[in-house]
Amino acid sequence: MNRRYFTRLFSALPLAGFTSVQGFAATNTAPATLAETDRAYWLQTLLKVADPVLNALAKGQLKATMPVESAPGQEEGRRRVSHLEALGRTLAGLAPWLDAPATGAEKAQQQKYGDLARRAIASGVNPQSPDFLNFTQGGQPLVDAAFLAHGLLRAPDQLWKQLDKDTQTRLITALKASRVIKPGYNNWLLFSAMVEAALLKFTGECDEMRMDYAIRQHQNWYKGDGAYGDGPDFHWDYYNSYVIQPMLLDVVQTLVDARKGDKNLLATLRERAQRYAMIQERMIAPDGSFAAYGRSLAYRCGAFQLLAQMAYQKQLPAELTAGQVKAALSAVIRRTMDAPGTFDAKGWLQIGLCGHQPSIGEGYISTGSLYLCTEAFLPLGLGADDPFWTAPAEDWTAKKIWSGQDVKADHAIKG
Repeated sequence: MNRRYFTRLFSALPLAGFTSVQGFAATNTAPATLAETDRAYWLQTLLKVADPVLNALAKGQLKATMPVESAPGQEEGRRRVSHLEALGRTLAGLAPWLDAPATGAEKAQQQKYGDLARRAIASGVNPQSPDFLNFTQGGQPLVDAAFLAHGLLRAPDQLWKQLDKDTQTRLITALKASRVIKPGYNNWLLFSAMVEAALLKFTGECDEMRMDYAIRQHQNWYKGDGAYGDGPDFHWDYYNSYVIQPMLLDVVQTLVDARKGDKNLLATLRERAQRYAMIQERMIAPDGSFAAYGRSLAYRCGAFQLLAQMAYQKQLPAELTAGQVKAALSAVIRRTMDAPGTFDAKGWLQIGLCGHQPSIGEGYISTGSLYLCTEAFLPLGLGADDPFWTAPAEDWTAKKIWSGQDVKADHAIKG
């Protein structure tokens, strides 16, 4: 990538005074190419989200400064768990970029945020810190221990290997402590499995039964055509993308890497995920909006984690090009993250799907929950010279259809 690109990128990060790609382009006298503009916009937006969380926690000030917006009557309970939510979910989405190849100004930003992330983890697992996080009380900490574990797996060099030994020991203790929480008989089984996957990866020891049980049950709950039930029943929501398919894939991949998993099962899971990625791409309307059904809509663009993960892992189905997926995800990110009211005056996320919409948040939603939106940014884990970023943007399926272009028929998969 050329010097002019990194000069533009550096000037944009992380909290520039604009909220759209158009605004970014307007601040530069030399026009950026579309690929450069897209990547710079994605990174600027991701760091705008992550910056307040990591800065505050690295200083031991997260509990003192992060607002905890929640449904009426839920404030006290959510205040006990929302800070681990913010850390775990932020790192789960930021992690791939932290471990990505980078040079120049982007490398400098990567080093800055890698350091902040490690300091934030150290603060959160240190019993002497004012921001010592809750990994044991209530049910919610299991969820966000799992998101934190997922982040560790996605950036082992930055978020594990470069931690000091004391912090590594405390982090393992914290993850193990979450075992006292009994998961629900639904997607929560994967939270227990993800914690064990991280323990296997970083210590060589884990409770394989928790992983095996989660995998087997989700095999039983598969409903066909790329979709799983959330437990025995099927739910019309985005949990196949928020949790189920990304975590199921990465738990099984971790087992395979450790020579404890079934490669044939992994291939089957990928085929199903590819089908679901195709469905997700078709859900994105020409303006970047998508059907607002089901629970947890306040996770915003995080609804498309699975599509983003398949792009990041270079597992997109043949029917989807990098250019159309990049354009589609960019449209969703702009539609959900640029709306007025998305952030409060101090830069913290507020409850909503398109702006500030407090009533859209369920009783289990609070400020920390909202940072699951970072999961849409996983392709930033691909280097700036990867075809995902350099390929010309293309119309995605809905944009083609509703502009009258000819599009091939869609078909279900077998099995």
